[in-house]
Amino acid sequence: MKINEIYYSIQGESSYAGLPCVFVRLTYCNLRCAYCDTAYAFYEGKDMSVDEVLAAVRGYDCPLVEVTGGEPLLQKEVFPLMDRLVGSGCTVLLETGGSLDVAQVHPQVIKIVDLKCPSSGECQHNLYSNLDKLQPYDEIKFVIGTREDYLWSKATMEKYRLSDRFPVLFSTVFDKLEPRQLVEWVLQDRLKVRFQLQMHKYIWEPASRGV
Repeated sequence: MKINEIYYSIQGESSYAGLPCVFVRLTYCNLRCAYCDTAYAFYEGKDMSVDEVLAAVRGYDCPLVEVTGGEPLLQKEVFPLMDRLVGSGCTVLLETGGSLDVAQVHPQVIKIVDLKCPSSGECQHNLYSNLDKLQPYDEIKFVIGTREDYLWSKATMEKYRLSDRFPVLFSTVFDKLEPRQLVEWVLQDRLKVRFQLQMHKYIWEPASRGV
């Protein structure tokens, strides 16, 4: 498979934020979100076998692993990789853009599905059938850049009863919407969501790789 980078850092998002984590970033993506902060993963990477990736992950001696991209589900080798990570006793997170079927993902993998808001330019690619293939411990993420995005996210939550079924994460497009503004909207509407910041972007320079 084509691997963009493997590194050890602090988990910056999700319900696991703040924990040490090994990140396995796969190359390629089928979407081009307007605010993408990992465009370098569209094409850059090196070929590695599943065994080589597992060896690299084991070298960090960390029980939490995130498989991300790009869009990791574009490469079929990611499925045996996740199976073996789970089999080795790791807690495995999958960060996926929500446009590809998650049915083949190991049921113990915690899927973080990013439903694309209107300002991303990729809203039309959300695969809503995925919602019926998730477990209660999987998570739904909305990255919000405008008031329109917020209202759309709120309506989508209501339509699919998301906050009754899964943890729902709200975050801002970095440097596009003030976090305080989003928090005020959430509190005003009493939404059952977890607000999050991209923690790593406040610890290191926002454009830094490998963190």
